[in-house]
Amino acid sequence: MKQINPKLIYGVVATIDRDNIDTDQIIPTEYLKSIKKFGYEDYLFDGWRYLDKGKLGISSMEREKNKEFILNNSPYDSASVLLTRDNFGCGSSREHAVWALRDFGIRAVIASSFGDIFYNNCFKNGVLPITLSKNDVENLFQAFESSSSNIEIFLEKKLLKYNDSEIAFEVDNNLLERIIFGLDDVDITLRNKEAISAYEEKRMIEKPWIYKND
Repeated sequence: MKQINPKLIYGVVATIDRDNIDTDQIIPTEYLKSIKKFGYEDYLFDGWRYLDKGKLGISSMEREKNKEFILNNSPYDSASVLLTRDNFGCGSSREHAVWALRDFGIRAVIASSFGDIFYNNCFKNGVLPITLSKNDVENLFQAFESSSSNIEIFLEKKLLKYNDSEIAFEVDNNLLERIIFGLDDVDITLRNKEAISAYEEKRMIEKPWIYKND
């Protein structure tokens, strides 16, 4: 089994040269009926990847694919990084959009800006959103739009390396830890479980009537 280094994202970059890609384009509404948190890879960019109309439960293998869409062509069908433009993930707050990217194998999305809710959802689900200047994004498009070269993203160093170039990026350290250590909101809370237990014990002594019916 291939081992994933949580401090390094390495792989092919798929480019989608569009602004304002919203969550409905990332995964349409009809796939939000499932209550599962995994298994959405076949529905990523559904309206662009396929020529037919799909529905929940139909796999990618059963669909008529749009051969002109980048994720349907090798090596981009195994891309680890998505490069796009401004305001990626805007629109409704559906977490399924991040689940679909993650399940497809996308570990990082590079854009000049993101929808706020989408941005935060990424860190909760193991996808690293990297915000760069429009000039840096343009340089990356020039490097990868006609080439299938790989990129290296060093999380702890906050550094992108490709060809002979480097680009530094900024991200909050607490959010970055979620990606490196695979933490969700529950994991973050449990880091303080001793303090929480101590507070509950103190509260039971100071206000025992609250627990009278427990």
